[in-house]
Amino acid sequence: MKKWSITAPLLRDKGMLRWLFFCLGLCLAQPALAFAGGGQGLDTVMENGGILLSRNGTIIYERNPTRQFMPASVQKIGTALAAIRILGKDYRFTTRFYYSADHDLYIRGFADPLLVSEEVERIVGALRSHGVSSLRNIHVDDSGCRLESPTDGAGNTLNPYDAQNSCLAVNFNTVNFIKSANGTVQSAEEQTPTLPLMRELAQGARVGSQRVNATAAGNQSLRYAGELFAAIFKKQGVTMRGEILSGPVPEGLKPMYEHASGKSLDEVLTGLLKYSNNFIANQLFLAMGAKQYGWPATWDKGERAMTAFYRNELGLTEKDIVVREGSGLSRENRLTPKGMLAILEAFKPHAGLLPFENNCLRKSGTMTGVYCYAGYFAGERGLDSFVLLLNQPKNTREQVLELLAAMHRKRK
Repeated sequence: MKKWSITAPLLRDKGMLRWLFFCLGLCLAQPALAFAGGGQGLDTVMENGGILLSRNGTIIYERNPTRQFMPASVQKIGTALAAIRILGKDYRFTTRFYYSADHDLYIRGFADPLLVSEEVERIVGALRSHGVSSLRNIHVDDSGCRLESPTDGAGNTLNPYDAQNSCLAVNFNTVNFIKSANGTVQSAEEQTPTLPLMRELAQGARVGSQRVNATAAGNQSLRYAGELFAAIFKKQGVTMRGEILSGPVPEGLKPMYEHASGKSLDEVLTGLLKYSNNFIANQLFLAMGAKQYGWPATWDKGERAMTAFYRNELGLTEKDIVVREGSGLSRENRLTPKGMLAILEAFKPHAGLLPFENNCLRKSGTMTGVYCYAGYFAGERGLDSFVLLLNQPKNTREQVLELLAAMHRKRK
């Protein structure tokens, strides 16, 4: 067998190396799917789409490589790559805390996508060690973002994937609770206390456990953050005697503590790609815009930062890619197979962040009339990129992927 030609980061990752050999064995062991004349078999399962397939650094099949398609969530690979390059591998999201002489606590967020209950527990412990022993009011401040509109493509439903972005949001702006048959409500997570907001959202909800979008009913994002901090302070012996208020930190008040997230960027990106989390993708999108053009973060700054990254580092123009937000939710996003291939080639050192499914590393993208895959087959010399973008009524991407896998195995 020929030696693998794998980038240094992958060689250092023994788990990834084991996966590559395992994947190669599976891919080569499977019998090839019968197909006639290479791409001819695709005609029966592909109405409108674009394909690129590489092997050992050479494109061995292409169809509509320069046509633009809606990419849906395969766009998250590009968002992850841009985050690594723009924010840097050592980047940690921060949240800033201020404490006034009259015991008011001010919380100012900077788009941390993983400000979850466990992280809040650690923050409250740190604040107590910094001298917060009494609380009057909690002020929640999301002025680090200036979002003129909702996330493009997100709906106003209770579905978690429609949760709106904010510079101060907890638990992905989703609320997880259990409603019993007798109407009582409790948190569905051991780490999250039962909050008043849960009881309100449960009114009219079905019986059972469910996770809902906290921003659908009047955008309760800031209230949710304030209630969670207040409840965890109470759990740790600090009771708030005032109320939760929203608004900017007063001028001249100096921060007492700046919390750096306990999650590395790799951990953020793993969650993004494994769970295809739209909220994480667009928190990154906003943070990249702010990194390049300064706070407050805006949709426009994120779009400019991503567009400049694709142009300056990958040589992609608006003919190759059009970005409106970072998750793939927007139906105005556009991507060519050629553009996606360039992203995949640059992403190879980080390929282990992608889910391993059906004997390949891949990311899926799904919306009504949009069915996509992008990722890597294992080849003799390392990873071989493939792109599959379907914009058609019928979802046939599994059949198309099988045909591409067969082409990849057959071509030497």
